[in-house]
Amino acid sequence: MEVIYEDNHIIVVNKQSGEIVQGDKTGDRPLSDIVKDYIKEKYQKPGAVFLGVVHRLDRPVSGLVVFARTSKALTRLNKMFAEKEQVKKTYWAIVESEKIKVKSEKFCADGEWRTLENWIVRNEKQNKSYAYDHEVPNSKKAILKYRVLAKGDNYNLLEVQLMTGRHHQIRCQLSTIGCPIKGDLKYGAKRSNPDGSISLNAHRIEFIHPVSKEKIALESPLPEDNLWQTLKKTVK
Repeated sequence: MEVIYEDNHIIVVNKQSGEIVQGDKTGDRPLSDIVKDYIKEKYQKPGAVFLGVVHRLDRPVSGLVVFARTSKALTRLNKMFAEKEQVKKTYWAIVESEKIKVKSEKFCADGEWRTLENWIVRNEKQNKSYAYDHEVPNSKKAILKYRVLAKGDNYNLLEVQLMTGRHHQIRCQLSTIGCPIKGDLKYGAKRSNPDGSISLNAHRIEFIHPVSKEKIALESPLPEDNLWQTLKKTVK
């Protein structure tokens, strides 16, 4: 586990792909338990350790996750994240450039911010979301902005900012414009990544500290595989 920031009220860690943030039906040990053990050992806390889950990342996604260490911080962070107040989340995604060239070059001008707006419906049984260009029953509006940071022979690196927080939003919306995330078979990628990850990273987060009211701006290290590192070097 890699701690990016911590104080008396919050702790931010770098989640690895494959880890789950909170316990689920798989029974696998969640990141929240690992963080509790870290706090208990580091600060020699007797008894149960309080840790509040503020938000989640999909299991195959890597990057920054914020936890609350006090109930006061949890209440305030929950409100900020739910209402998108004073919280800015930025993701980096590696997408299949071949499909961009064929299907959606007009969506991906270099460095230019583009906005995607869709109506998303979540299918609980499939654990998958579907995007529509108009409102349909049980749909929720989904908005994100993205731009191209770097281009390779087969893959491009995108920067994505979420305006809303829907189930599998980035994965689903990028797929609709012919830009499936590398390794994301569920949303149209050609092949899986060897480690089961998808090439989506919660790369930066900015928010107002729930207690001190200071601005917190943090960035995660990118995965160490060659493609991530190669594309990063070409970012202007």
